[in-house]
Amino acid sequence: MTGLTIFVAFVMLMVLGVPIGVALMLAGSIGIGAANLGWLAIPNNFYAGIAKYPLLALPMFVLVGAVFERSGVARTLVNFAVAIVGRGPGMLPLIAVAVAMFMGGISGSGPATAAAVGGVMLVAMNRAGYPAAFSATVIGAAASVDILIPPSIAFIVYSVLVPGASVPALFAAGIIPGLLAGAALMIPAVWLSRHHGFGASETYEERPPLLRALRDASWGLFAPVLILGGMRLGWFTPTEAAVVAAAYGLFVGMVVYRTIGVRDLMEIFVDAAEISGIILIVVALASIFAYAVNTLGIVDPITRVAQETGLGSYGALAIIVFVLLLVGMVLDGVSIFLIFVPLLVPLMRLYSWDPVWFGVLMTFMVAIGQFTPPVAVNLMVTSRLAGVRIEHTARWAIWFVFSMMVLLVVLIAVPALTTWMPDALGY
Repeated sequence: MTGLTIFVAFVMLMVLGVPIGVALMLAGSIGIGAANLGWLAIPNNFYAGIAKYPLLALPMFVLVGAVFERSGVARTLVNFAVAIVGRGPGMLPLIAVAVAMFMGGISGSGPATAAAVGGVMLVAMNRAGYPAAFSATVIGAAASVDILIPPSIAFIVYSVLVPGASVPALFAAGIIPGLLAGAALMIPAVWLSRHHGFGASETYEERPPLLRALRDASWGLFAPVLILGGMRLGWFTPTEAAVVAAAYGLFVGMVVYRTIGVRDLMEIFVDAAEISGIILIVVALASIFAYAVNTLGIVDPITRVAQETGLGSYGALAIIVFVLLLVGMVLDGVSIFLIFVPLLVPLMRLYSWDPVWFGVLMTFMVAIGQFTPPVAVNLMVTSRLAGVRIEHTARWAIWFVFSMMVLLVVLIAVPALTTWMPDALGY
């Protein structure tokens, strides 16, 4: 009965418009009070929720995203990509996806990449004749892949919530699915462009010189090599890698490209601090909810029902996919993880799912939700930049959602696509 009370309270608070972190905390507190678990459990779990070493990397990677968004790296990467693939119908959308993927290897933040790439690509795509709603959809979808490609803020949050899923293992596991997701988005982007005749005038624009474009983009190209290579070689931990990446980004922006001035630093630091503060406060408040759910055994009936009904591993996964895709349309990724991971861990144990593999699948589902209307955080950013209403992107988004869904089925059917890399690297 206590479990039902917790969930009813949480749903009612959400309906009333209470912020999700506060709703999780209040619902968990109601359960703690009803079960006489002691009120000290609330502050203790609030502190324990964020007193975890992996979370030190989170604010630094948020800062990395803010720094590289303003450094001008996206512009140099776009020029370099154009120099490689050339001009023509469908090439700019392909480049937008490729650059967003590469930026994901630097910041790990979808909205930051959407803003950085959108600021460069939307103007170019508009000049080449691509509809604004289509351009916003392509860039918003491409930016969603960032949470799969290491370093990923979503993976850091998941590793804190799930024992046995280390940050390096998750980073390694996300590489192949992230690359495949990028390819899955490139296919409809290029096909739709050529099918509708978008970007025909692009063919006649000048192609940047390759060597000059490579020289300008070399600083940005080296960033993921420094971050991921340094971690693999043991030079620094993921947390230390975030600090190195932030320092490197500031050096590139202030010394190399000179797009960031001393006066810009305070604004960058404040923006990063606000975003990090919001995420960490929500994580801390959600820890109270997770404690109540786990201590009271609220999810045990869910596991028992799944076992008694004989759903099987794939049946349970199908239900999880359906629920998370629906929820992903209206909630951000961090909130989804904080609400659903405590509920799904018992099912993970029941069906002996690899926690790293399941973490990548969950992140993949969240990635799809980030560009699925009506509420899609990446599309909200790119639509605002493009000056279009988010509902106008729906006719284009459906193609990208379908392509990603096909790949999701493949990742479920072939777990080795996710687990091979961390196994090969010894994580």
